[in-house]
Amino acid sequence: MKKTNAMRILDKAGIPYKAEEYDDDGEHELEHGAASRTAEKLGVNPDQVFKTIVFKSESKEVLVFCQSAVHEINEKKARNAAGVKSVTPVKQDELLALTGYIRGGCSPIGMKKQYRTFIDSSVMNLNEVCVSAGARGVQLKLAPADLVKASNAEVCDLVL
Repeated sequence: MKKTNAMRILDKAGIPYKAEEYDDDGEHELEHGAASRTAEKLGVNPDQVFKTIVFKSESKEVLVFCQSAVHEINEKKARNAAGVKSVTPVKQDELLALTGYIRGGCSPIGMKKQYRTFIDSSVMNLNEVCVSAGARGVQLKLAPADLVKASNAEVCDLVL
């Protein structure tokens, strides 16, 4: 398995993780069951699979949110957590240039720049969380506290 930037950062920090490859079908839409299919392939509960969502504020600040992939993000809670007036999802064609990652392979760890990052508080109820390793078809399994540390994130309530 090729090391991703996220893996190299975890290795350098001495943070334990497991990288698992799975067959990525290219369908990354919540309403089409992406979280459940990924969880099944990884042998974990769907609530453990966390997605990374990148937004821009009204001032064009890039903001990163990470939450269980089975839930929709609550944009009001996201705005409140970041202390901004509005959030707009980053367009797919901007994602790679801003983060270094593509849709379906966006990790909260190791983006091109350290953006303010927020992780839903439900993560702290888990023993292990799964996030993208920075490539489609590869997930990282790690302890929630290690994810928070590695992504330099703030833990807050984000879901509907």
